Amino acid sequence: MAISVATPIFFDMDLDAIIKALAHPVRRDILQWLKEPEKHFGGQEHPLEAGVCAGMFECCGLSQSTVSAHLATLQRAGLVTTRRIGQWVFYKRNEAAIAALLARLQDL
Repeated sequence: MAISVATPIFFDMDLDAIIKALAHPVRRDILQWLKEPEKHFGGQEHPLEAGVCAGMFECCGLSQSTVSAHLATLQRAGLVTTRRIGQWVFYKRNEAAIAALLARLQDL
């Protein structure tokens, strides 16, 4: 069996943690919203290229504590990345990890 060195993220991927993170519908919604941030978070003061500020998710009907818990789970699973700008934390989808996950699932 050949091992591909082109996708080293496979070796670091905790598939169980990712599946658990994706098991909750709100976390799947968050990933979907982050896929098209201009559609869901167009009113954000900072440029969306930096990511989506955690506070912006409250407009989707989620409390700050709920948003924080879900984003932390997605971050631990490697599905989102963070960037701190001043006092704010911005979130983006980790497209490389998502692509690697999809490729790994196809190999099952």
